[in-house]
Amino acid sequence: MKRLLVVALVLMLGVSVAGLAAGKVAVVLDVGGRGDLSFNDMGFKGTDEAAKDFGLEMVEVQNATGADYLPNLRNLARTGDYDLIICVGFLLGDALAAAAAEFPNQKFAIIDVGYITGPNIMNIVFRENEASALIGALAAMSAAQHGYSAAGIVLGIEIPVLWHFEAGFRYGMDWGLKAYAAHEGSAPAVNLLYTYTGTFSDIALGKAASEAMLAQGAVGIYNVAGPLGVGDLEAVTEVHANAGTTYGPPYYYGVDANQDWMGMGRHGIASGMKRVDLACYMAVEAVVNGTFTAGVTSLGLKEGGGAISDAESLLAFIDFGVGAGAMSDADRATVIANWTINRATVEGWIWDAVDQLEAGILSGTIVVPTADTGDEIAAVRAQYTLGAP
Repeated sequence: MKRLLVVALVLMLGVSVAGLAAGKVAVVLDVGGRGDLSFNDMGFKGTDEAAKDFGLEMVEVQNATGADYLPNLRNLARTGDYDLIICVGFLLGDALAAAAAEFPNQKFAIIDVGYITGPNIMNIVFRENEASALIGALAAMSAAQHGYSAAGIVLGIEIPVLWHFEAGFRYGMDWGLKAYAAHEGSAPAVNLLYTYTGTFSDIALGKAASEAMLAQGAVGIYNVAGPLGVGDLEAVTEVHANAGTTYGPPYYYGVDANQDWMGMGRHGIASGMKRVDLACYMAVEAVVNGTFTAGVTSLGLKEGGGAISDAESLLAFIDFGVGAGAMSDADRATVIANWTINRATVEGWIWDAVDQLEAGILSGTIVVPTADTGDEIAAVRAQYTLGAP
């Protein structure tokens, strides 16, 4: 099939997409849209790559508010032109359920929900708790090494998907402190600092939350709020600027994408990767191959749906940053050098311990807790309190 030009457009209520060529997929992004260098950009990236590989035309839909979700899905589905419509984000769940029922012959995929039933709906979810546990272990052991009293995590809206991250981070911190004690003979108390900001888009609020945690002795900030990570990194960067330091704590821990390159690689030491791009690619590939199946597909470390960032992924996501216009190709060598120096500020045995935790999760000998309900996250908080009930 001849490769078609990839197009990007924003659909508003009442705007028809009739007349576009056949052989198409659409990706519908959550509020905030492109430019978050995280969740939405990853959804676009995976769909775009699949469209190019399989010779399809891609249409991108951005939503100004939550009220746009259902009208935009209806506008797409009623044309009958799309082989697949992908919804990126938990918050689109209700709109997708309604649209899928209204258009039973339209195939849909949704990322991050997992409870929407229907013969035309592929749900792709992630075991975010697994990669988050690796970040939690790294943060706790790094805090102990450098004499910090806490590790911080800034989250967005309090929804089940983010409970997965919190549960994993808590478990990982507990595991890491036990590993530190086993290696060093004892471990200092390292507390958890966490907050749900109630938003994924207010960068200033993310920065303020991070500043408060850093003032309380956090070794770093784990971003679990997409675009708010820009504010988290700003707060970390300002601490270094005021102290006259370049490397070492406090650190920035990225989310979803490998965000270690952000800020020229000086402070982003590791990211809890959630391969939304892989999920979108898989969904398109399933339609192309005729293997589209309704139901739930779960991706974790074993399936490549989650990971802690490494050198290989750094190189790939530097390309991502360059493509997004967030850094220059000329900065590539500087970013790699800075990242290498910063990673070396954490002792080698700690990185080895994180690798051991990862191996245990992959083998199934370690099962990281997760939470899908209020009662379940309450139970995790009670078991792994870490000074933050």
